[in-house]
Formats: sequence, structure tokens, C-alpha cells
Amino acid sequence: MTTTKIKLSTIADVQFFVNTIMRFPFDIDLVSGRYIVDAKSIMGIYSLDLNNEIELRAHTEDAEELFAEIDKYIVK
Repeated sequence: MTTTKIKLSTIADVQFFVNTIMRFPFDIDLVSGRYIVDAKSIMGIYSLDLNNEIELRAHTEDAEELFAEIDKYIVK
């Protein structure tokens, strides 16, 4: 499993993010506090507190392509 922190600020960010990660065959979760949701679920993402950073958990050891695709959302 590979993790990073992301920030989704707008509705357009959420839509683009979900459309981008739908192409990856492995499971991807988002964690905010004690809540864990499927990152491929728009409704799940909207249930999180988007004012804070969100932990992304990619259930793969090879997440380089994923991170390159979502680089603008990764908190550095």
C-alpha cells in the first residue's frame, strides 16, 4: 500500500479526480479522520470534510503513474 496526502478544493476538482482514478485497476481509498471511503465514489468523497487534507491509500506498490496523474492535488 502506498499513501500520500491530497487536497480537493472544488466540485470540479472532485469530478476530475474521480474520472482520473477510475482508470486504475487497483483499490484506492480516501481517509479523513475515522472515515474511509472508496476514492472512486463521488458521493463517498462528498461525505468527507474537504476543508482538510485527505489521506489517499493506493492498494498497490506501483503508484507512480497514479501520483503523476493526480500531482496537482498532492500536498507537498
